[in-house]
Amino acid sequence: MRLSQPVWSRALPTGFVVGCATLGPLGRKLPAPGTWGSLAGLLYFAVFFRGASIGANLIASAVAAYLAVGICGEAELRLRKKDPGLVVLDEVVAIPLCFLGWTSLPAAWAPWMIFVAGFLLFRFYDILKPLGIARLQTLPGGWGVVADDVAAALAACATLHIAAWVRTLG
Repeated sequence: MRLSQPVWSRALPTGFVVGCATLGPLGRKLPAPGTWGSLAGLLYFAVFFRGASIGANLIASAVAAYLAVGICGEAELRLRKKDPGLVVLDEVVAIPLCFLGWTSLPAAWAPWMIFVAGFLLFRFYDILKPLGIARLQTLPGGWGVVADDVAAALAACATLHIAAWVRTLG
């Protein structure tokens, strides 16, 4: 199976595509747009996913990621830049995956601590792109824009759960 840029996003107006991909001024006007996009993703999680089951989070995140693939890939084409830093929709849709099963983490960890830790771990994996995450950016179009962020979020989630497991051993 060969991945290609979804065609449905071609029909969308440029202002809409770029506006969604950058979250308006968030990606275009602020310094460190990836960090601001990640903070927007944290808010997105807190408002829409905080009480969601793992299954609901996975389904909603898969739908959002597919929509982001179309929009972010189309924004790449229209801005004539490969994975431009001002595109932050990919961070937003990936962040909820950092918190899969977050309610099963130790009760000694306050929710705000889990959210801060998940955010920081996501930024770590998103910026450094270890564990083969960097290779995902070579996927075509929006797939490469979104896949590395999804992988960074899943690595952050795994790290949170491993830390919780290690804590139970001590």
